Amino acid sequence: MKQILLGNEAIARGAYEAGVKVVSSYPGTPSTEITEAVAGYDRIFCEWSTNEKVGAEVAIGASIRGARAMTCMKHVGLNVAADPLFTSSYTGVNGGLVYVVADDPGMHSSQNEQDSRHYARAAKIPMLEPSDAQECKDFVVKAFELSEKYDTPVLIRLQTRVSHSRSIVEFGEPNEIEVKDYSKDVSKYVMMPAMAVKRHKIVEKRMEEIMADSSEQTEAVGMHEEHIGSSELGIITSGAAYQYVKEALPEASVLKLGMIWPLPEKRIRSFAKKVKRLVIVEELDPFFEKEILAMGIPCEGKSLLPITGEYSTSVLRKTLNPTSTPEQAISGSGLPVAPGRPPVMCAGCPHKGLFMALSRLKVQVMGDIGCYTLGALPPTSAMDTCVCMGASVGMAHGFDKASDARDSRKTVAVIGDSTFLHSGVTNLINAVYNQSSVTVIILDNSITGMTGHQQNASTGMDIRLSPAPAISLELLCESIGVRSIQVVDPVDTDLCRKKVKEELEKPGVSVIIARRPCALIPTGKGPKGKYARVDKDICTACGQCIRIMCPALTAGPDNKPVIDRETCNCCGLCVNVCPVGALSVGGDL
Repeated sequence: MKQILLGNEAIARGAYEAGVKVVSSYPGTPSTEITEAVAGYDRIFCEWSTNEKVGAEVAIGASIRGARAMTCMKHVGLNVAADPLFTSSYTGVNGGLVYVVADDPGMHSSQNEQDSRHYARAAKIPMLEPSDAQECKDFVVKAFELSEKYDTPVLIRLQTRVSHSRSIVEFGEPNEIEVKDYSKDVSKYVMMPAMAVKRHKIVEKRMEEIMADSSEQTEAVGMHEEHIGSSELGIITSGAAYQYVKEALPEASVLKLGMIWPLPEKRIRSFAKKVKRLVIVEELDPFFEKEILAMGIPCEGKSLLPITGEYSTSVLRKTLNPTSTPEQAISGSGLPVAPGRPPVMCAGCPHKGLFMALSRLKVQVMGDIGCYTLGALPPTSAMDTCVCMGASVGMAHGFDKASDARDSRKTVAVIGDSTFLHSGVTNLINAVYNQSSVTVIILDNSITGMTGHQQNASTGMDIRLSPAPAISLELLCESIGVRSIQVVDPVDTDLCRKKVKEELEKPGVSVIIARRPCALIPTGKGPKGKYARVDKDICTACGQCIRIMCPALTAGPDNKPVIDRETCNCCGLCVNVCPVGALSVGGDL
């Protein structure tokens, strides 16, 4: 049986065929669809964990118990999971254990371009990198075999173009993998210093064995492919870059690496001898290049190709095959160019009214990761910082402690409900404990919005949309020690401004929960068949409603608002900002 699958969907299929029993992940683009697809296989227990560290620890526990387990995340999520990752390298496994990490060259949906291959080297864990959906499925099955063979966790590295590209995948039969017996083994699973010293030696010996086997057993262990063409140019590459190489440089000899750490030194030396010029094609850091140069093998790489962003066939042709004809390039000439538009919050987005209030108050706003990061852009321009998940609360606390009396009580933190539960709550505990003077605004839109509407611990449903306990954000904040907690509707921008101003005048840490469901989920939809209505006789064309940059509002020929009934969510924000009452909620157009 064959199907066309996303790379992420193929990873999930591979987990199913490998007999995986437990998958625990936190959503993060470009990795999210893996665990969503896993939820379609009833035989696998899967869950959205509260963060990537938790997901990794759940998978480690399942592995030690004897089941095959997997955890999936984006590249910055691997930072969160790094603590258990490094130590699980020492403990090894019982049932197979696989970490899947999706890097994001070009930063399509991320705050940095970090290269996860460095984690494999630092944690002393083998890493595989598929180049298409078929390999995504096959490499997962192989990763679990390698994990159990060498008593090690295995990392699988994806990239946005592999995760989100579709290709044909041939299915195999699912393996019936029984959960292994668990035997207490303190020397293996309790990483006190005395045990860890001994385990470190085992890890080093293991990596030497894997490196040797990767060179000798290229298909069974390394999954490397060698394509000999012209002896003038040889390319060493992997993953998505391999696809560009195939198209841009069809005459070149190519060594495609499947296991990208540890590197198969013997195989690389053999390939290098077959070509006159050796070029390393790898996106992001010169990871292969530096390792191969350290082997004493002459090669080129980042002196020719950029260290930032994504590659393409045209980039490789321009650099390594400049004599190619225009017909060989995919130029798109003659096709209309889509007009650019600034990124804006959706029509009916519950965050916009709150950011309008913060902008008018002229406070310092420590931001966080989510759709609401768009609050840094016009029309609100109401966010000062954004670093990583959960950082807003800690940064606001630090901002407050570094401030003097002249600008005290002018700092707020904004954070989404899912992000708050991910890693914001610990920062809130710290702020309360250390007697901060900040206001924390939790943007509760009843979903994990930015990654495509996944459930979280406060929504009342699990990954398969079955009922689940829902954490009360109010009670959680109260239990931490927050004494002032307010709940507001963010669409009421004037009330938001009033409440934020009130909380900033109170001593200690306060919390405002700005609660309204995301406009794109069923509970966030406006009244069916109802739209905002404009009374043209009252409207003065002042432009106040147009300046909120709602996608449902445009200026007509007379500069008075025109409402797109297909887009309007009837949220009422435009009504609230109209100074003359020309707009009303719920009118039929």
